[in-house]
Amino acid sequence: MRINVPPKPAFTHEGAVASQIKPIDELRRTVLACLLWESGFYESGEAVADRIKRLVPLCHPHEVAEIAIEARDKQRLRHAPLLLVRELARDAKRCPDGLIARTLQHVIQRADEPAEFLSLYWKDGKAPLAKQVKKGLAAALTRFDAYALAKYDRANAVRLRDVLFLVHATPKDKAQAAVWKQLVEGTLPAPDTWEVALSAGSDKKDAFERLLREKKLGYMALLRNLRNMQQAEVDASLVFEALQSGAAKSKALPFRYVAAARAVPAWEPQIDAAMQIALGGLEKIPGKTVLLVDVSGSMDASLSAKSDLNRMDAAAALAVLVRGVCEDARVFTFSERLVEVPARSGMALIDAVIHSQRHSATYLGGALEKLRAQLQADRLIVITDEQSHDAVGKPIGRGYIINVATNQRGVGYGDWTHINGFSEAVVQYIAELERQRA
Repeated sequence: MRINVPPKPAFTHEGAVASQIKPIDELRRTVLACLLWESGFYESGEAVADRIKRLVPLCHPHEVAEIAIEARDKQRLRHAPLLLVRELARDAKRCPDGLIARTLQHVIQRADEPAEFLSLYWKDGKAPLAKQVKKGLAAALTRFDAYALAKYDRANAVRLRDVLFLVHATPKDKAQAAVWKQLVEGTLPAPDTWEVALSAGSDKKDAFERLLREKKLGYMALLRNLRNMQQAEVDASLVFEALQSGAAKSKALPFRYVAAARAVPAWEPQIDAAMQIALGGLEKIPGKTVLLVDVSGSMDASLSAKSDLNRMDAAAALAVLVRGVCEDARVFTFSERLVEVPARSGMALIDAVIHSQRHSATYLGGALEKLRAQLQADRLIVITDEQSHDAVGKPIGRGYIINVATNQRGVGYGDWTHINGFSEAVVQYIAELERQRA
């Protein structure tokens, strides 16, 4: 048997030679844009989840934990970080003492996530909980108050009280002990949410207006209910004030505003203004920037089965952010052709990107050749799923490829700085990297 043989070349789904990368880099590119169990254009959700399970044992536990935390904090993903911790727990002896507990406590940030994690833990069959898993879940449970527990105590296969019993959590004080007793007995007071208000038979208009005046409607709930509020003829001034006042501190990703504007076209100007507030305040990137956005057919893959948005919407929304923080930027799209789009901002730029050309094959290499012949720049930022049909050469200036998909292989390594995900964190990373270089 021969082992000293050259490695077999790997290819993208479109046929270009893909970069050979380490398991930890493959795990990163798979996770940081991953809405778990959701299928993409080329790969099923199950295949993506299976790849994560295969890769975790090949990586150092500390690096896996760092990716889980980055996915939760910077990319605002919920289920992929839980899967990473679950896979670490399969071989807990390999993990330094306390790593699993600390990571699990960190990535659980919403009151329904302890039960979600247990459901994930038992997806392949019931198994005893690792000691570190119990510690992490117990610590996470102490951060939730009565409102959060009542809001997310749902009649699912695994309930919050089940988690409480299994991990033997210790309350912080007598007040929390009393709340947990109510949780176990099912006597927690109903939370004052829009769901509860409407299910109780309240008039939609009155319920939404009261919640808006009392500032009890969360920002994500606000964005998701704009159509309901418009149909209920809620006072528009209340809605617009909430959109603007909560935008700066919201954790809504850019594509959430795109979805809201699609749902309520009449309110697009106000949604657009809120989005630009949310994306404002970031460090400016000086110099000349070329932004190249992938509008090929594979980018039409839905973000999730329940979503009306796709990877292209996410890429276009991210382009708005990049365009806003770069002092001097020109925006192009590529599929079979290279097309420059007008230097717009907000929703107008998103529309210009998406409708710039036919969504067909992915010729990133050809687009780069044409750009090199046309212009010079300090940096080139490509937003893509990396499934190029042709070979990809060197960038213009400093090259960044932002991967917004979960495909196994890509082309954005070597001479390129590779970044995964579609939150504003990717732009912050570029700004910080260039600040350090300067």
